[in-house]
Amino acid sequence: MAALARITLFSLVLGLSACAVHPPYEEPTAPSVPSVPSVPKPQPSSKPLPDMPIPKPPKPLPRTSATFAPPPGGPSHWDARLGVYVLDNQSNTFYRQRAYYRWDNGWSRSVSPNGPWEETDISGVPPGLSRQFK
Repeated sequence: MAALARITLFSLVLGLSACAVHPPYEEPTAPSVPSVPSVPKPQPSSKPLPDMPIPKPPKPLPRTSATFAPPPGGPSHWDARLGVYVLDNQSNTFYRQRAYYRWDNGWSRSVSPNGPWEETDISGVPPGLSRQFK
């Protein structure tokens, strides 16, 4: 019995001495940050949340149309609401299907952005433009 007690005591001492020789592994710590008072976490409600889709961000407006070619030459951008290209360098001047349209207290149209301009009524203007200017 004494031999069994000696072996048990020797094993216990040997096992504990290994802990004294090798300190336990600790992960490196980041620089200390001042502690922020803890905010109590909200308790989950017993009601399930409604199943709502997450809205997608709006698409950027296109600079060109998929259907109509841009005007040759000068800078312009496509206005989908009006259904025409808006010329950036000339106010109230628009382009669609090889024709330029200009609003100057009445509608006129031309095959060139510089004229010559001929007066036209609302029926000779793309529908989006006729609704925009009256």
